Amino acid sequence: MDSAPGIISSVVHAFKTHGLPVPTADDLRRFVGPPIGESFARNGFAPADVPEAIRTYRAHFVPHGMWTNSVFAGIPEVLGVLQASGRRLAVATSKPQVYARQLTERFGLDPFLEGVFGATLEEAVAGAPADGPVRASKADVIGYALAELGVDPATAGATTVMVGDRSHDVVGAAEHGIDTIGVTWGYADEGELERAGASAVSSSPEELLSLLAPTLVPSPPPSPRP
Repeated sequence: MDSAPGIISSVVHAFKTHGLPVPTADDLRRFVGPPIGESFARNGFAPADVPEAIRTYRAHFVPHGMWTNSVFAGIPEVLGVLQASGRRLAVATSKPQVYARQLTERFGLDPFLEGVFGATLEEAVAGAPADGPVRASKADVIGYALAELGVDPATAGATTVMVGDRSHDVVGAAEHGIDTIGVTWGYADEGELERAGASAVSSSPEELLSLLAPTLVPSPPPSPRP
C-alpha cells in the first residue's frame, strides 16, 4: 500500500507542533517503513522526547493520515493468483497491529490474508497496555507472525519469503533465516535493498509474481511466423 502521503503529513504535523525544523523531502520519505520512533530520533528529536513526538504523530495519523492511502496497482491481482495457488499470505509491518488491521480491512485486502501482524502500541506511548510482549523491530514482528501462523522456525527459511521495500525488511527477515525480495515501487533509496542483502529486487507487481511463482505467470504467445 502507498501509505507515504498520510505518514508524511502526520510527521510534518509532529515537527511543527514541537517547534523543530521539518526535515527535507528526501528525509521525510525515509520515514515510510521503519519504526516511527527510530525515524524521529534520527531527525532531531532527543531520545527523551520521542514518546511525545509519537503521541503527537498518532493524534494526527489515526483520524487523518492513516486513511490517506491507496493500494498499489496490480497488487490485488498478484495476491489473488498467489492465494489461488495455495500460497499462505500474511502481512508483517512496523505499523502498530491495531492500525494495520484496520487498513487491510478498509482497503479490501483481508480476503487474501491469513493474518495481519504488526508492532505493539507500547504503554508509554499509547497510554494503554501493549497487546502482548512488546514488538518494536521488524525482526520482532516477523518472529511473532511465524509463531502465530504455526511456521516451524527451523524450516522457515525453506518455506517462507519476505517481500519488502526497505532495508529493515531485509535485515529483520534475515534474523529468522528468511530471504527477502525487495520491491522498488516503495520508498527505498537507490541501492538500499541490494546493500541490505535482498535476494532479488522487483520493479513491478508482475515481475514480483514471476519471482515468487514463475510457473503461474502465463507464457507470452508465440511470435507470428514471418
